[in-house]
Amino acid sequence: MARPREFEKPTGVRDLPPELAIRKRLIENHVQERFQRWGYREVVTPALEYFETVGDASAIQEHKLFKLLDRQGQTLVLRPDQTAPIARMAASIMKEESLPMRLFYHANVFRAQEREAGRHTEFFQSGVELIGGESPEEDAEVIALATESLQMCQIDPLQLTVGHIGLLEGLLKQYVHSDQEVARLKESLGRRDLVSYQERVKELHLDKESGEGLLSLLRLRGDPSILRRICKQVSSPSVEAAAQHLMEIWEALEDWGVADFVRLDLSLVGSLDYYTGFYFEGYGADGVYLASGGRYDGLLGQFGRPAPARGFALKTDRLMEASHGSWADHKEKLAVVYPQKMRRQAFAQADELRRQGNSVTLFKVEANQDLPSKVQDFSRMIRLEVSRDG
Repeated sequence: MARPREFEKPTGVRDLPPELAIRKRLIENHVQERFQRWGYREVVTPALEYFETVGDASAIQEHKLFKLLDRQGQTLVLRPDQTAPIARMAASIMKEESLPMRLFYHANVFRAQEREAGRHTEFFQSGVELIGGESPEEDAEVIALATESLQMCQIDPLQLTVGHIGLLEGLLKQYVHSDQEVARLKESLGRRDLVSYQERVKELHLDKESGEGLLSLLRLRGDPSILRRICKQVSSPSVEAAAQHLMEIWEALEDWGVADFVRLDLSLVGSLDYYTGFYFEGYGADGVYLASGGRYDGLLGQFGRPAPARGFALKTDRLMEASHGSWADHKEKLAVVYPQKMRRQAFAQADELRRQGNSVTLFKVEANQDLPSKVQDFSRMIRLEVSRDG
């Protein structure tokens, strides 16, 4: 195997030069302001976790995990997502805290990818987890907060698509009685592979009515009228309960004032299989995928503290590209140029300017020297010179 050259990086990781680093940090600061105003508190989890705890609990497929061994022979993983580590934290060091808990994070996560152009193995997320509570208001809260966070990033147009995993499974089981076949159909929907879904429906060799019923699920999109229609057509307590809960979420979103940004899609399935209730995704212009989240009621129980929960993650890397905002650092950047004899005065003036909120860089230049070319990058230059009388 050829040895990598000294300037090469592993596939799927990247450097962020100053202009991109500033853009990333300012986006994180904007969404953090939203999170905190809604009563969420920041948590930080380690980049390394035990495979047997977080690795097993995570919904990320094992072949996408980065594994390594510690000196005791324990298998570790680089965190593949943030939901499982926060669930571990909520069930361990925060186990005495009453529910609900509202937590937020900024983090990098790691997932091994195939060698495909544009796919990152390390990427950045900002998100929230609302742990505890079962009401539609709490479910609607994370959708409303995701909407407001994306608006803060000046995503326009903005569209959120909402489905319900339990409702979809109930509808599939109206026509398919094998859990394995239901899982296969959901897997095709999760990959957005409608051709595969249609082919798998054909392979089931169902009667015409059942086959058409499965294909009709692809068209269950729009407003809450589709939920009312389902309740009239399907006699299933689980489907009716899920449809009613989704209706109540919609009504809460109307009261939040964000329903205009939301569309129902009952064929929507996330790529992570721990979702059990509502699930949603956020998109910007040209269908750019920017956020995802939903309800996951089984995860906390794996760490010994069963509780309903829901949350979402913003795809920070994609927000950096999709945002219409100006994310430059607008602080005035000043260059203070001074000779050796005026170093004390230059340092004092730089301190005063920084207290006023400016960004200040110092350059020592003697009288017979040209100004450094870097000075041209600053919005203003202040030059200190020794007076003629010394």
